[in-house]
Formats: sequence, structure tokens, C-alpha cells
Amino acid sequence: MGRSGIQVAPFAFGGNVFGWTVNESMAFKLLDEFTRSGFNLIDTADVYSTWVSGNKGGESETIIGQWLSRRNNRKDVVIATKVGKPMGPGKLGLSGKYIRHAVEDSLKRLQTDYIDLYQSHDDDPHTPMEETLSTFTDLIKEGKVRAIGASNFTADRLTLSLEVSKANNYARYETLQPPYNLYDRSIEKDLQWLCVKEGIGIISYYALASGFLTGKYRSEQDLNKSVRGQGIKKYLDLRGKKILTALDEVSAKYKSSPATIALAWLMTRPAVVAPIASATKEDQLKDLLMSADINLDEESIRMLSGEALTVGR
Repeated sequence: MGRSGIQVAPFAFGGNVFGWTVNESMAFKLLDEFTRSGFNLIDTADVYSTWVSGNKGGESETIIGQWLSRRNNRKDVVIATKVGKPMGPGKLGLSGKYIRHAVEDSLKRLQTDYIDLYQSHDDDPHTPMEETLSTFTDLIKEGKVRAIGASNFTADRLTLSLEVSKANNYARYETLQPPYNLYDRSIEKDLQWLCVKEGIGIISYYALASGFLTGKYRSEQDLNKSVRGQGIKKYLDLRGKKILTALDEVSAKYKSSPATIALAWLMTRPAVVAPIASATKEDQLKDLLMSADINLDEESIRMLSGEALTVGR
């Protein structure tokens, strides 16, 4: 993960579903299967899952913390969480004071005394980067955080953060968490190559385009198949359908699923350390984990990349 020295398997479990579409019992089964299969990076955030009626945030971290406590396996996993999105009145942003408050809350919910990767969930233009990065640096010195990462930063702001870190001898962002998948490829314009140049690891979210790249949604009639369906409508254009066609062809070649191939493609991309995806059932998770065992040949990579580029990009 960047220059942090932290080693992770090439796929990350997305904890955004915990406390939303996955209850504690199923979460334990999924995490057990995930780690038993040799994977170790679990991504969450303090704000997961405030969008669910009755939730206040912290539900995902709390479930993961319960699992860590019962399995007594903290040293075997890499926990990535985030700070910055709204958690209630006055609870947002990247001020030093708020980060100090939020990290203690996350540590308590996760039932651990350190966070492996602490990420700025959003850029905060209202707080000087010096303040944010100096606070993160202090947390690393105190042993509460091992490394820091950025999520949803532009190339200009990520570059500025690196300059501030270098000039002041602060810790630097070692990872970037942007949206990235076969359909959403905007990071290829500048962010990806900045990460390659600076040795920053990419752990991409929306790796399956909210489920579109599983092949489950091929028409507007399919959008009612899950609570996430309406967020997928934007992908049902000519370009999206061409991507599904390419996925179908390559998945047939490898006797695999479109979701597995979509993740395997991401694993071939420059600077990508581990794409993030979530699962709600054990068989679904097993399918995703197979992506790490697939080595796509050049023809398949060109087909997937070329189909994604053909229309409307």
C-alpha cells in the first residue's frame, strides 16, 4: 500500500453493507470466509451506514469490531476506515480537533488500539492541509494509525497534499480511494498516473459499478432486483451494454462470472493495489474472491479495455 510497508492481498472487502443489507450474523460469516481464503484488507468508514433509517453511523465499524474481538485475529487483518463525511451536527471535515475526536470513536467501535489505514473520506477545502496532515502525523507517532490515505481527491489537491507533506516532513497519503471500474475510468486522465509516479496505491471503490458489472442488470426491468437498482440506471446505455458484451465473452473464455472478470481487469491496471467490492452472501463472496486467481491474457485485457473505450468516452 504505497510506501507504507503494509502488505495486502489484491482484493478488499467493502464493509459498507454491514448494518445495511448485511446483519451481524451474516457479516461474521462473510468475514470468516474472506480471511479463511487468504485475504486481509477490510475497508469501512465511520459514516457507514447513516443512510439507513434509524442508523446514526458507526454501524459497520461496530460489527467489524465485534468480529475482531470474538475471533481475536486483529494482527491478521488490515483495517482501513475513514473520517470526514457528515456524522451529525458539527461532526464533519478534516480539522485537527475533529480528526482527534473521530479517531477515538472509530478505535472504540472497532475495539482496537490502532487503525492500519486512516483515510480522508473527502477533501476539506475549509481546513488547511497543514493542519490535517500534521494531525495525522501525530496520530502515527502515537501508534494510533499506521498509514494514511485519501479518498475522492482531485489530482491537483492530491499533488498539493504531497507537496505539503514533503515541505513539512509530515506523513503523506500512501493510498488513493477513487471510483474506478470498466465504465467509470475518469482517474485514467490524471490521478492514475500521478499515483504511478508517486508510488501511491489505488484501492478503488465502485469496482463493480454498484452491481452493474455483475451482469445482473441488463434492462430497466432488472432495476427492481435490489435496493441499489435505481443507482444503476445510468449505466444502461450503449457503452454499458457493449462492456457487458465484452465481459460475457471473456467470462465464458475463463469459465467465470462477469463480476470476477471485472475485478480481475482492475487488478491489471497501473497502481491498483486492491479493488473494493462488497457481498451479501457467501457464494457471492466466493465468486468475487476467484478474481485474484485469474490472470487475464493480453487479448482479453484489450477486449475489455477497448470495448469500454469504443462508445461515448
